[in-house]
Amino acid sequence: MRWIGRALLVLALLLGGAIVLAWTPDRDPAALEKRYARSPRDFLALPNRQRVHVRDEGPRGAPVIVLLHGSNSSLHTWDPWTQRLKRRFRIIRYDQPGHGLTGPHPRRAYDAAAFVDTLDQVTRALGIDRFVLAGNSMGGWVAWNYALAHPERLRGLALLDASGAPANGPTRLPIGFRLARSPLAPYIGKLTPRPLVARSVEQSMFVKHVVTPAMIDRYHDLLLYPGNRTATLDRATAPRPPATPAQMASIRVPTLLLWGAEDTLVPPAGARWFATHIPGSRLAVLPNVGHIPMEEAPDDSVRVLLDWMPR
Repeated sequence: MRWIGRALLVLALLLGGAIVLAWTPDRDPAALEKRYARSPRDFLALPNRQRVHVRDEGPRGAPVIVLLHGSNSSLHTWDPWTQRLKRRFRIIRYDQPGHGLTGPHPRRAYDAAAFVDTLDQVTRALGIDRFVLAGNSMGGWVAWNYALAHPERLRGLALLDASGAPANGPTRLPIGFRLARSPLAPYIGKLTPRPLVARSVEQSMFVKHVVTPAMIDRYHDLLLYPGNRTATLDRATAPRPPATPAQMASIRVPTLLLWGAEDTLVPPAGARWFATHIPGSRLAVLPNVGHIPMEEAPDDSVRVLLDWMPR
């Protein structure tokens, strides 16, 4: 029986070693802000006690486009669009609650109402009246919920691989999302090594060459901003009722549905559902593109946006 005891000891040592190697404590927030924020002026203090990391670029008198990133992403996902649009438009993007340098919501609130409230407060704090709103993935979910709550403030709505269509589950869920919904979820708060993040990002994109070491470093670093991993778990259990035909029928602002044909996280069937139920919406599906069109195909996706943009 001694060999059983020795085997168990070896197994325990191997498991302990694996945990030590995978153990990833939070990063120092000051160091992350020094690396990923341009200056202290990039932070807004909102009335609800949130401190939000914002980028505000482009001519002040130009038409405004507000860009919302997806789950476990950050405002940096919109870098390619911002570079292509900021000469003609005022581009606003920010790290949503539980993401990037904004960090967790002060009340750990991650339902639609909380995200909509943050968006409303950010735009009002910046003195913006009406704007075009674009959102990718979870950001698209926030965007159509905002269109329902504040239609008077929108000039247009662009949904990029937006979540929220009923019965439109993923055909392949990235590993990070699978873990967040599994019994292993409590351990994500401390065990999120860089290879896990790299694999999750790669699985979200069909165009693999855009996934660079610097991109993976950024995703990993910002996930380790204090409170963001707990926020990931909170979002996984927060209520997120799907869109209804009646809700979508009430959206009367010009709407663009821009999708990657190879999106396995939010498949194009969701785009077709939105197109069926949002009156007058325009659908564009980009071939050989996955879940994140603005990074995978920035030129093509911007071209579609500009062709649609409300005058």
